[in-house]
Amino acid sequence: STRKESSAASDVYKRQHLPLSYIRAKAKDHGMQNQIEGSIDKNAKVVVIEDLISTGGSSLAAARALQSAGYEVLGLVATYSHGFAVAEDAFAEASIPMYTLSDYDHVVAEAERRGFIHSDQVETLKEWRKDPANWGK
Repeated sequence: STRKESSAASDVYKRQHLPLSYIRAKAKDHGMQNQIEGSIDKNAKVVVIEDLISTGGSSLAAARALQSAGYEVLGLVATYSHGFAVAEDAFAEASIPMYTLSDYDHVVAEAERRGFIHSDQVETLKEWRKDPANWGK
């Protein structure tokens, strides 16, 4: 996990009794100066667990840190992804499979099906997802 405590990672750790480590964005500048905190056997096969994937940048940085430390990253599992092409392309380029429990398209479709949003709002949401940084400008 790239956060101090990811609830998704903690849940897997608690329920499956698997080793858990935290991956910092960069090594600490004090103490043991670790980027990877926790107890995982050297050269272990690991899965990165995240709650949210936006661009994929921080998750891929965690995966690369693990790879650099000698771990085999089997893939990434996230609770949710916005489904931005930049993230999907980055994971494909890194040859790291990404799996999510839910994503933007499915949430929007379910919200429309249940009547929480209308079809004209769905079109607006699709437009937002194409370029959220510049949407509405």
